[in-house]
Amino acid sequence: MLSKKCRLLTCEIITLVIIGIVMIASSSRVWAEAKFEDPMYFMKRQLVFAIIGCFVMAGAAKIDLMKIRPHIKKIFLFCVAALVLVLIPGLGVARNGSRSWFGVGSFLIQPSEFFKIAIILYVSDYLAKRYRVKHFKNDLLFPAFLTMVGFGLILLQPDFGSGIVMVCSIVVIVLAADSPIKYFVRIGMLGAAGLGGLILSAPYRLARITSFINPWEDPLGAGFQIIQSLFAISPGGILGVGFDQSMQKHFYLPEPQTDFIFAIFAEEFGFIGCVLLIGLFLLVIYEGVKIALHSNDVYLCYVAIGLISLFAIQVMINLGVVVGLFPVTGITLPFISYGGSSLLVMMGSMGLLMSIANHNT
Repeated sequence: MLSKKCRLLTCEIITLVIIGIVMIASSSRVWAEAKFEDPMYFMKRQLVFAIIGCFVMAGAAKIDLMKIRPHIKKIFLFCVAALVLVLIPGLGVARNGSRSWFGVGSFLIQPSEFFKIAIILYVSDYLAKRYRVKHFKNDLLFPAFLTMVGFGLILLQPDFGSGIVMVCSIVVIVLAADSPIKYFVRIGMLGAAGLGGLILSAPYRLARITSFINPWEDPLGAGFQIIQSLFAISPGGILGVGFDQSMQKHFYLPEPQTDFIFAIFAEEFGFIGCVLLIGLFLLVIYEGVKIALHSNDVYLCYVAIGLISLFAIQVMINLGVVVGLFPVTGITLPFISYGGSSLLVMMGSMGLLMSIANHNT
């Protein structure tokens, strides 16, 4: 029996998933018809994953996280092994320059999405045994090492965006563990230096930074997506141009059903539609924070914080990229963007939140 919080959270998530399917149908119609001779190609596939995701979410809501806690290390190691195996040619599937998927044909699974959940569970368990962070070497060094290993493996795919989301989620958990701010200053300085090195080591990352600062410097190259995204948002006005009336999806904005789907949404539904959608995201975050605050176990509290942070950070970064506040990262908008692995993992993580809520009642 679902608690009142779970029923409300379920309604919010299902609403977002339905909005996502509708927007994928609209944003991908022209692209799908030209590429696959089926205007509903992407919508049908997302619908299949959404149906599977409902079962995944329902199943996850029944999981007792306290019972699987002794097996978290095995789950984590399995996900690390998957990150290693996906890098091997012949096992991992390469698309658009990234080797990030396992799969057969066009059905693909992205192991980095599952690793995000695994490391949240593992770090939450590790820190809960210490209750609060007191010493950097004893309490934070090992989680920091694991996070960097995971980040490095994800970076090798390369999938810089997923790595950043994962790291930020772990940072939020560590903050919740009452870690002294001086530790974050040290880690932040090291992280900033490492991030700078990573950006300078890869020309495409440097191009994304320069295009973020001035997209018009390379309007047909690195700055193309953000320029076309802004061109989509600006005509939306207050009420939008109307459902399925977007012009930017007519081959101006590449693959609009993925990372930049919010730009098409803004064009078709305008400022009012954007406010309502963002409000729905905030409601999910609010429910997740309430579940974490009312948790009667430190471990479950940390897991809830990590899961809702994963969702909130991904939403924030995606929206920031679309409106030009952040460099392009390739991060999907949860429940809205096209992507089977992202949808399944996000619905599963919401199911785990419901499991925690049920445990609290």
